[in-house]
Amino acid sequence: MTASSEIGTAPKRGVLHVLTGRPERPYANPYTAGALLGIVLFLSFFITGNGLGASGGLNRMIVFVEDLIVPAHIDRTPYLIEMAGGVRNALDSWVVFVAFGALVGGFASGWFNGRLKAETKKGPRISVRTRWATAFIGGAIMGYGARFARGCTSGQALSGGATLSVGSWALMMCIFASAYALAYFVRRLWT
Repeated sequence: MTASSEIGTAPKRGVLHVLTGRPERPYANPYTAGALLGIVLFLSFFITGNGLGASGGLNRMIVFVEDLIVPAHIDRTPYLIEMAGGVRNALDSWVVFVAFGALVGGFASGWFNGRLKAETKKGPRISVRTRWATAFIGGAIMGYGARFARGCTSGQALSGGATLSVGSWALMMCIFASAYALAYFVRRLWT
């Protein structure tokens, strides 16, 4: 067989295969991953003076779009005017870069470790549609709660917990307690 005939029979690799065709690698050791997360959190405080969190960045992205569509509403709402009122740009905040970096980093990690694929994790007793509906409802509740509590679980648990904020510790205890209390009622989603 000649080299030219071997080249002609090579399988074609499309963009989707390049993104999803990597071999799956094992998960990192949780103690190593936790230590690395602690180092990242320390460096975040040391370099920027701020901790980690994502809900504030996502909130600012939504306010940015809202300001493009209905700027008068932004200028009349005290909560929103602090982020994007007048000539302020809602994206001009460190937390936007943290949220964007988490999205890009998660995508890169999924690709590098061979876990980048479209799938819906669910229990055998529910449909994909039900799983998506419950994920949307749960995400909406957690998103509202994150803004109400002035921070998401990563901001409260990591940054607030690291600074020994009593409010952050109390919130995280409430989140875990409510998760355990609710787990019995939503167990069919997983078992």
